[in-house]
Amino acid sequence: MGDTNTKETFSFQTEVGQLLDIVAGSLYSNREIFLRELVSNASDACDKLRYESLTNSDIAVESNQLAISLDVRKKEKTLSVSDNGIGMNHNDLLETLGTIARSGTGAFLEALKSSKKDDLGLIGKFGVGFYSAFMVADNVDVLTRKAGEEESWQWSSNGKGEFTIEPGARETSGTTVILHLKKDAKEFLDESRIRHIINTYSEHISFPVKLGDDTLNSASAIWTRAPKDITEEQYTEFYRHASHAFDKPWHIMHNRVEGTVNHTSLLFVPSVAPFDLFDAERKSHVKLYVNRVFISDTTKDLIPSYLRFLRGIVDSQDLSLNVSREMLQTDPKLAKIKTSITKKVLGELKKKSNKAPEEFTEFWTNFGAVLKEGLIEDPSLRDRVLELCRFTSTHNQGLSSLSDYIGRCKEGQEAIYYMAGEDATKIAQSPHLEGFKAKNIEVLLLSDPVDEFWLQHVTEFEGKPFKSITRGAADLDNIAEEKKDENSKENVETPDIADLIASIKLELGDAIKDVRPSKRLTDSPVCLIADDGDMDVNMERLLKRHGQLQQNMPRVLELNPNHTIIKKLADRAKGSEATSDSLLQDAAHLLLDQARIADGEVPSDPASFARRLGSVMESAL
Repeated sequence: MGDTNTKETFSFQTEVGQLLDIVAGSLYSNREIFLRELVSNASDACDKLRYESLTNSDIAVESNQLAISLDVRKKEKTLSVSDNGIGMNHNDLLETLGTIARSGTGAFLEALKSSKKDDLGLIGKFGVGFYSAFMVADNVDVLTRKAGEEESWQWSSNGKGEFTIEPGARETSGTTVILHLKKDAKEFLDESRIRHIINTYSEHISFPVKLGDDTLNSASAIWTRAPKDITEEQYTEFYRHASHAFDKPWHIMHNRVEGTVNHTSLLFVPSVAPFDLFDAERKSHVKLYVNRVFISDTTKDLIPSYLRFLRGIVDSQDLSLNVSREMLQTDPKLAKIKTSITKKVLGELKKKSNKAPEEFTEFWTNFGAVLKEGLIEDPSLRDRVLELCRFTSTHNQGLSSLSDYIGRCKEGQEAIYYMAGEDATKIAQSPHLEGFKAKNIEVLLLSDPVDEFWLQHVTEFEGKPFKSITRGAADLDNIAEEKKDENSKENVETPDIADLIASIKLELGDAIKDVRPSKRLTDSPVCLIADDGDMDVNMERLLKRHGQLQQNMPRVLELNPNHTIIKKLADRAKGSEATSDSLLQDAAHLLLDQARIADGEVPSDPASFARRLGSVMESAL
């Protein structure tokens, strides 16, 4: 870094460069949203200064002086958005206006590049914020000074890959963003156009938005108004402001609670899954206010992490303004607010699932994997979360609740059967399901990583235990069967395969835990299962991927006694030369590898697999 008294030049982080390329040429029909984004950022800066002044005696702020000003200069072809909020210093400029600190950004931008240029949904998932300025400006200057500091700074860029930072001249704290408008963006020099945009998108901003001496908005916090006085459009624009999103909310919850801890909440469920839903930090995005004063947008104990898809605000009159954010997080009043909100949200979701099951399916597709984390993290509300859970199953194409599943159980069925894997479509084709399908027994298909973990906490539902069909013997004999033809497979006597089992055990040794006849297979010759009490197959796969398990546990190899291949091998194994029969030895390894491949695994030794396969094919021709 050079001398801070001179102009320095920096390169944008690669992802920012890509984003600017997309933004500059996109959203053309919606370019006006740049103003919403900049006014929203200015509002956040005022919020932050107001909070800072509560805990930092060096900063004095008159709350009624905080405002956002717009300035149009037709001659210079500039539009400025100015605030007297928290401001930025040199480091803030580097971090905020030069990088995007989000994991997975690169992959996301690749998806964005290959999509339609005007895909608002995708860009909305990400939120372009400040960078939307480059939709309308070919040069942007940012003049800023951080509250409590002496230096002012100027950031400048044409959005083409580099930006500069140099000392600036600003008397007071705050930020001014000056847009040097493109030739085709002259409409944004028209004051009536600007008034219309502010009225459309920024009416709910709780600081005055001024153009000259005129205030363009009501500058009152939307959540303090009665729901009957708020239109759906106003709710939607507040949601977009609060979450920097482009979609419409899937559901709106506006509640005032009076009791042990008074609070108001205005919460939204997005209709598009936010980009950072599965970030490791699992941050809340609900802003906390105390008496309409912004406190924090990441308060840890305000919303449980399994409801982190929620956007919006919570405002309480009963929390203390004069505590640090750290102390606030241990305040018992906050815990009461959290419990109240959580119950309310789960109650609203239940109502929606009953009244509008198709709409609820849309919610579940977006957020079900996150909500299921509550089965692990919130034992006191586990039953309420479980009621909301929906599952893919072998029964139909749609989603089922556990109550639906129980209602369809066969006579004599004592368990809720499930199979866990990485892809519901692939699981549905697994050989493990064959016997269950033959008896028309429904199996839940679980494909979210969290499924294996909540099943360690939730062992039964309405008296029936959960049972993995890839672990333990498949005890299907006691379950009532469909009417079947007298010549069906189930009525044919099971061939004796004891000699083949002995031969395979001898050949495979420690590579398998056991070999036994299968009751679950009807069409495939073999499958691998975990023994009773051993780790389920999918759980092992997950732990290996995350480096928590080094090698495979030996599995039980099940053989289908009625399969042509197994019958022929069984006949061959009865001969006196069976122990030295090279084809039987090769077949043992090939059957094990075939079972691995059916489970989506790879053969343990691909070269040997190829050699044995070639040898067996040669002898068959």
